[in-house]
Amino acid sequence: MDGFQVLEQLSADRTLRDLPVIVTSSLEGIAKVVRCIELGAEDYLSKPVNPVLLRARIGASLEKKRLRDQQAEMVRRFATSEVAQDLQQSGFALGGKRVSASVMFADIRGFTALVESQSPEETIELLNTYYTLMFDAISGHGGVVNQIGDGLMAVFGAPLPLADHAGSAVRATQEMIEMIEGFNQQRLASNKAAIRIGIGVATGEMVAGYTGTKARATYTCIGDTVNLAARLLIRPKEIGTFR
Repeated sequence: MDGFQVLEQLSADRTLRDLPVIVTSSLEGIAKVVRCIELGAEDYLSKPVNPVLLRARIGASLEKKRLRDQQAEMVRRFATSEVAQDLQQSGFALGGKRVSASVMFADIRGFTALVESQSPEETIELLNTYYTLMFDAISGHGGVVNQIGDGLMAVFGAPLPLADHAGSAVRATQEMIEMIEGFNQQRLASNKAAIRIGIGVATGEMVAGYTGTKARATYTCIGDTVNLAARLLIRPKEIGTFR
């Protein structure tokens, strides 16, 4: 391969595309330089190469790479693995696309009264345990949690496709209920009140994507299917939900 082909291969490889490349060449003409940069080269130096200038360019390239690695680590830390993978594969862009998926809403019933009956430390401990149990059940069936509070919202089938996303959402729901029942046994044994959860699940077409600004954005989904899942959660007596 020539240098251009090497750059093309690096750009096409997801594991190597962020590797900084400095091209040194005796090829002349601005068109050659422009092509190298367009193919992903970090910098271009003509031969014969000045070693002092090369050392400075290497230092600058490594610093840019360090900052990109830090950014990627922040994404991995604060986003789900599915969202991080989607960002790595397709890049970030505000906007959405229509997908067929399943969405779930879940919350702790009577949460305000529960908060008023215990200390802030107990509330935080309760929420952390609740999140751990619910996240395990949801992610274990391919779901992605994208909103949290005293409740949560999760989507199955986006940003990455998921076969039988409806069945996965229902199985996650059943596991969540089982986990809460086990958790309540521990709470009762410690003379603490049991908690109840409500869950709403709906399947259909929705718009999923990144909303917000370039500086601060989140992955979410909107549409009638999402609204239906929320109503199933809020009005169980009228529509019916899991216990």
